[in-house]
Amino acid sequence: MLDIRTILFPTDFSRCSKQALAHALVLAEHHQARLHLLHAVVLHESDPANPEGHFPGSRDILSALFDVADSQLGALVELHRERPVEIQEFCLRGVSAADLINEHVAEHDVDLVVMGTHGRRGAARLFLGSVAAEVVRSSRAPVMTLRELPDGRPLEAIQKILVPIDFSDPSGLALAHATELARSFHAEVALLHVYEHPVYPYVYAPVPAVASVEQIQGIRQRATAGLEKLVARDGDPSLRYSMEVVEGQPASEIADFAQRTGCDLIVAASHGLSGLERLVLGSTCDHIIRRSELPVLVVKPFGKSLLREPSERHRASG
Repeated sequence: MLDIRTILFPTDFSRCSKQALAHALVLAEHHQARLHLLHAVVLHESDPANPEGHFPGSRDILSALFDVADSQLGALVELHRERPVEIQEFCLRGVSAADLINEHVAEHDVDLVVMGTHGRRGAARLFLGSVAAEVVRSSRAPVMTLRELPDGRPLEAIQKILVPIDFSDPSGLALAHATELARSFHAEVALLHVYEHPVYPYVYAPVPAVASVEQIQGIRQRATAGLEKLVARDGDPSLRYSMEVVEGQPASEIADFAQRTGCDLIVAASHGLSGLERLVLGSTCDHIIRRSELPVLVVKPFGKSLLREPSERHRASG
């Protein structure tokens, strides 16, 4: 089982965030973790160049925003008081919701952030549409993002977990996390490798503009063998694994494959290249989060690991 002791749930009180809360509660119960509910009040009155900060009564408005946030946080806690989860409320003010979230992660040693990716705009709201992407980039804790759906599927229904594999160490880390989650939920793990063919302009002739059938077959065979080797070495014999190799643009293929094959969760990894500002799979994680209708758990080779054994953190492709 993954080592999750404190879960942070940032909320803007929207329908999307309520769906995300259902997932956060299930994970908190499953791992007997504390759940922190956080609302960020963002009012840019301290910026002298911002005319919005000069209208009369801005301090009173800020105070009212805190009162509303405290009231709604209290209502959320009361609504779930019967569940066996320790819930704490936090209402913070700052100039950036993402910064407040990351500061809370560091200050309270948060293990996992669970948040929605669509929120309402407004001075007192978390702009979760863009905030989620920033938190995924910069948080040192793993982040699970969820898009709003007409009918959110409960997390306990997880039966199939998709892991994009690019044969890097970080993607091996994602497989280790997915395997632990699959143990918890008795789920299948689907490994997907997406390859792209370079297309050369005609001026490069005699270099072929597209790969030959033999080259494509060779790529697929080597990639499939690599996936089989990865599962044989790092997989759990008690779990079900499936493997697929497809051609295309990675983010699109990953999101489409997950939807088409009935996956319930995507576990992807970030490389952390060029510091905290860059994610794996190129910028693929950002695009997966934007495209996927499924929850996406992003794990990182830097910062927090949810694996119990430190030695497991670098069990990856090798």
